[in-house]
Amino acid sequence: MSNGLSIIISSPSGAGKTTITKKILKKIKRSYLSISCTTRKPRDGEKNGVDYFFVSKKKFINLKKNNKFLEYAKVYDNFYGTLKSQVFKKMNDNSIVLFDVDWQGAKSIKKQINRNCYSFFLLPPSRKILKERLLKRHYNDPLNALKRFSSAKKDIAHWVEYDFVFINDNLNECLKAILKKIKILIEEKKRMLSVNKKIKKL
Repeated sequence: MSNGLSIIISSPSGAGKTTITKKILKKIKRSYLSISCTTRKPRDGEKNGVDYFFVSKKKFINLKKNNKFLEYAKVYDNFYGTLKSQVFKKMNDNSIVLFDVDWQGAKSIKKQINRNCYSFFLLPPSRKILKERLLKRHYNDPLNALKRFSSAKKDIAHWVEYDFVFINDNLNECLKAILKKIKILIEEKKRMLSVNKKIKKL
């Protein structure tokens, strides 16, 4: 698992982790998104096998029983899980694997990938803006939006568990800051690989 680099990106719902993650994939070569399984229904524009693997609750439980997940969690009455097969192959291929998960998933992944694994947490600029974003996203289900908003405070409390924290006030500026940090981590990994080779020779 030490050949590649894994980057975990989390945020309270509506703070922009999925948007940021998709933009990172376009900017950094050899970066791949770990596609999660979920029992929730697709949102407008989402595609199976691209955004998520949309599965039934029965299939998800079978995958869980067969130890197929690196991590899994129940969020807003739906199940989410990261398939081991999706991660190990890319990590062994010296690639950068991005995880778009919540704090529960991040905690589990960090326990199992203890080298070259870094966690990023995105914060909204304010509670007011977060509420507006959620109401806009779930315009046809305002009760769901308010439910997610009420859970945001609990999610935000987990920021201390992350390696790096960013405030998503301006999307482009936030993206630049994250890309800069990832490039630093890539260079550090390359440096350590070089050091390890020299140590082996000694």
